[in-house]
Order: sequence, then structure tokens, then C-alpha cells
Amino acid sequence: MASKNRFLVRNPEKGDLNQYWYSKGTIEALVLEVVEFGGEGTAFLSTPSIYFSTPAEIRQKCKVFDIDTAWKKDPGFVYFDFNKLDDVPADLHGTFAMVVIDPPFIMREVWEAYAMATAARLLLQPGGKILATTIAENEELMAELLDVKPCVFKPSIPHLVYQYKLYTNYDSPNLNQRNPEIPEDHDGA
Repeated sequence: MASKNRFLVRNPEKGDLNQYWYSKGTIEALVLEVVEFGGEGTAFLSTPSIYFSTPAEIRQKCKVFDIDTAWKKDPGFVYFDFNKLDDVPADLHGTFAMVVIDPPFIMREVWEAYAMATAARLLLQPGGKILATTIAENEELMAELLDVKPCVFKPSIPHLVYQYKLYTNYDSPNLNQRNPEIPEDHDGA
């Protein structure tokens, strides 16, 4: 029997916070990206499922930025309201090798706030890696705000009604492959 992801078992999605978790397989794929490209420190913006699934030795160098205070006891938790970027602690500015982003909403205004937290180098080191997820219709917006491109790999988010894409500002052999969890008829989405 395949082992279950502890985060998924312990943390039900909260509709009032617009939380929809990635599948176990997608979490594993994204954690591999963090291990390979963000091991020196990753900021997880609204992506607690990836943060809490990252190996403990790497997670010690990481922070999870989220509005859900359910994780406030974790030493890596930073309360994050995308409407209040001035509240992001100054000692964290420019300190992360990678930023993983999945905002609770897909509108331009929200992505602009998340881009300010990332592309404006609020959190990301110069030359840092960006991994983000949103809908295919946001492809031009993602290129404009974060200078990222879509990947072949698409994340599985079982309880979300539409298909997301992954976007990065770097080349990843792992993300240049199809996700076997996504039916081929969704590949064009």
C-alpha cells in the first residue's frame, strides 16, 4: 500500500481560505524541485503543502508565508497577507534562493501583490528561482509580472474545478515531462 502524505492527512482544505491542496504525486514533484533548486532557502508563498512535505533538513532554511494561522507554532511560519506587504519582516528581504507561489486567487490584482513580494526582490535573492502555479489563461500575465514560462508538467489539484499550469524562470528536466496524474485530454489546457 502506498504511503500517504502526512500534510494531506492532517490538514483538510478550508474553503473559506480558498485552500485546494495538490495531489500527493504533485507534492512529491514540487518538493523535488525545491530540493534541487531551492535547498539553500525557499520562501513558500501560500504553499503550505509543499513546505510541510519538504525534508526537515531543508525546511530549516525555509519559511512558509501564509494567512492561515493553523501553522503559527512552526518555526518557519510567517504570517502573510498579500494586501500588507509592508508587514513582511525586513530581515527576510532578499534572502531566498527560490520562491514557490500559489495564491488563493487568480486575478491580476492578487498576482501583482505576489509579484511584488517576489519579482520586486522583496524575498528573492538576485538570480533566484521562481516556481508558480495558476491557470493557463494567466500565461501572458505571468510572463509580464514574473518573467516565467509554462512547463510541460501540470499540477494535479483534485478538488479544483479547472486545470492549473506550472510556470518557472528556469529550466527543469523534471518539469519538462508530463504529469501522469493528468489525463492526456487535459494536456492542452
